Amino acid sequence: MTFSLEQLAITDTETLEEVLKCLAENCSIKTQGTCEQKTLFEILVRAASNEDTIENTAKTLKNIPSGNDIRYHLNKIDDFVDLERKTNQALKSLSISHLLA
Repeated sequence: MTFSLEQLAITDTETLEEVLKCLAENCSIKTQGTCEQKTLFEILVRAASNEDTIENTAKTLKNIPSGNDIRYHLNKIDDFVDLERKTNQALKSLSISHLLA
């Protein structure tokens, strides 16, 4: 199977949406109030990809819970090792499925 560069080109927005969809389908973080799971994932992915803090990332986005709200939800996670395993597994399957599509 061969791919042209045009077929492989995706935008940052498309990449973010695919990653958020993948995380929502494969990982679960309980949230409440104004902090939805997708929002939490978006802040975490953006902060990690920009090598930035959660607080700074939350400040740059509109209508987003504060860094303290995000940390409140993260503090409720009991098993970060399992969450990391599930996240890595989900993202690996996403990259493989896109290569095969």
